[in-house]
Amino acid sequence: MNPLSMLNLEQAQRYLIGGVPQTRALGVRAREVTPARSVFELPYDERLIGDPDSGVIHGGAITTLFDSVCGNAVLTGLRELRRIVTLDLRIDYLRPARPRHSVICTGECYRYTHDVAFVRATAHDGDPEDLLATAAGTFVLLEPVTPLQMSKGIT
Repeated sequence: MNPLSMLNLEQAQRYLIGGVPQTRALGVRAREVTPARSVFELPYDERLIGDPDSGVIHGGAITTLFDSVCGNAVLTGLRELRRIVTLDLRIDYLRPARPRHSVICTGECYRYTHDVAFVRATAHDGDPEDLLATAAGTFVLLEPVTPLQMSKGIT
């Protein structure tokens, strides 16, 4: 059984985001986590500005948000907890994020094969009908995580 499929938001924040130094440093927050679907928020922070003249969040921070939300959508939908690796992540930026607005990203894993998972994601900065980017990704499913490994990081 996969313990990540039953996390509440506090646990999701601690294990799925807090356990990854980069997402923790960016201040990413879990808004919703259900099996094969995750919604994360990247709060606006002046440290993340990529262009000082416009005040827009750097694309690298948004790329990290996409990779994280997609990977977690994969992880929460697995029958058993396994290690995963991003194989491919294509992001189409439709427009810049608006200054002083958080970015909300939703990822959904729509297909699992024996060793690959397929994910779609969208991001907006307040209006889900006005997307700032879309993504499609594939993740390699590696070996299952052992009970001992789980006991060290997931309770």
